[in-house]
Amino acid sequence: MILSKTDLKRFLDSDRKALNISRNKPRLFGDEIWRYQIALRKFEYYTNVKCFWGWILRTYWHLQHKIWGVRLGFTIPVNVVDEGLCLYHYGCVVISKYAKVGKWCKIHAGVNIGQNWTADESPVIGDNCFLSPGAKLFGQIRIGNNVVVGANAVVNRSFESDNITIAGVPAKIVKHSGSPSFEYKDS
Repeated sequence: MILSKTDLKRFLDSDRKALNISRNKPRLFGDEIWRYQIALRKFEYYTNVKCFWGWILRTYWHLQHKIWGVRLGFTIPVNVVDEGLCLYHYGCVVISKYAKVGKWCKIHAGVNIGQNWTADESPVIGDNCFLSPGAKLFGQIRIGNNVVVGANAVVNRSFESDNITIAGVPAKIVKHSGSPSFEYKDS
């Protein structure tokens, strides 16, 4: 959760690194996903922090978040995804406002993280997870750290073990392994 300017700077920098971008500012064309993530983080900041011009800035960033979200097909609410978010492609990505996604998660197109009936029945996803294209996670489930969710997997039960790969309909463990090769290491 972004609660200060320092948090905002850290989240923006982590997201930039997760997207593997070395520039400090987005290009005019070609950095649409990065622009969406900037709007998401700034909207989150102005939602959580009360300041003199906050309502104007909150409204501006809310509009930017909505505009870029519609253009790219992303529905990601504020205060749901921790730092280091990496969205690989444009396309439908839907995350429930009650779900929690950990640090350094990578999400492909077609992913849906939803709830069953109530807010209490929403997924909690650990750090450094990789959600492949078309993965569906729903219900009161917990996913461990360093978990790879296979393409088109339907995850409707918890997998709290770390360093595993799950796949299938319904999902089951298909591989136990060490840390995934995509883990971010700050140098």
